[in-house]
Amino acid sequence: MKSFKIKKQGYDRFEVDTEMTTLQDSITSLEQQLHVYKRQNQQVAEQVVMIKNRYNALVSELSAKEKAADRISRLALKEANTVIDTAKVNADSIIREALSTARLILVEIDRIGNESKEIKEELRINAIKLQETIESLDIPQVWGFNWDSIDEEQDTSGSTLDREFADGGSKSTEY
Repeated sequence: MKSFKIKKQGYDRFEVDTEMTTLQDSITSLEQQLHVYKRQNQQVAEQVVMIKNRYNALVSELSAKEKAADRISRLALKEANTVIDTAKVNADSIIREALSTARLILVEIDRIGNESKEIKEELRINAIKLQETIESLDIPQVWGFNWDSIDEEQDTSGSTLDREFADGGSKSTEY
């Protein structure tokens, strides 16, 4: 604090007035600064409130989005499991149908195999009967030829018939 000169009747009035004016100006300036700082503080406080509100809104929005994402994830997982279960059921159905078709084909192949065995046996019996019939046939001798000897003879000049005709048909039979 400033000290004043003492005069006869007390302190120097002009010096005190000057100091009072200086102090008053300083107080006014400080009050204005205080007022500016209070206004800035109030603006900052309002910004803080706005930021807190925005932060709370974002947190709330984020929470809602997380819940929605969770719900969508659960629904997607449930849907995927449903699709997998349906695919398994369909696959089982397809496999059962394929096995049933394969079973029918195998039964048909077995039936055809049995029928072919029966036909083969029937053909074998008919071949034996045909062979017996052929063996029992009595082929008459034509023109005096011995048909059995034709098969036995093998000559480079030709068959027995060719030789007989080449000889002029000496072994002819009368009709």
